[in-house]
Amino acid sequence: MGKLIEIRWHGRGGQGAVTAAQILAEAAYLEGYKGVQAFPYFGAERRGAPIMAFTRISDEEIRVRSQIYNPDFVVVLDATLVGLMKVNEGLKEGGTLIINSSKKSDELRIKGNFRIYTTDVTTVAQELGLIVAGIPVLNTPILGAFSKITGLVSLETLTKIIGKKWHGEIGKRNAEAAKLTFQKTLC
Repeated sequence: MGKLIEIRWHGRGGQGAVTAAQILAEAAYLEGYKGVQAFPYFGAERRGAPIMAFTRISDEEIRVRSQIYNPDFVVVLDATLVGLMKVNEGLKEGGTLIINSSKKSDELRIKGNFRIYTTDVTTVAQELGLIVAGIPVLNTPILGAFSKITGLVSLETLTKIIGKKWHGEIGKRNAEAAKLTFQKTLC
């Protein structure tokens, strides 16, 4: 089997982790990956409760149907989850942890043999008025950071998918959030 890339998403209900996982899978498929999967993991949680979502990307068909236990990448939409759960649990040696935070990675005091990137997607969402039911929309901006950090999918493809998912002004603001975060993310 070709290289299988596994991504685990941590967020809270309503922040868009499940949608981010799905957008990434669709973008990867458009860019030529033959195997893609995106799926959530949650029970009867409600808005604001911790949730996980997963994305798998491969050059070949994916036959694995389990949760992701040893991801190559972990994306955290809400930095408060870092203190509540072991978001880096199982992260492969040399993997990458991407956290929505205004703090620098060394300020988070997370230890491990992996790279840590922080990017403040909450501020981007607020600046662009991406608020739903009082909660900043974090999925589209974090996808811009993911694209910049990993290079797995292009920003152009992500914004194309975002534009298809949300039409009109909302789609434009969500695409702009991905672009802005892409530009602001330091690698």
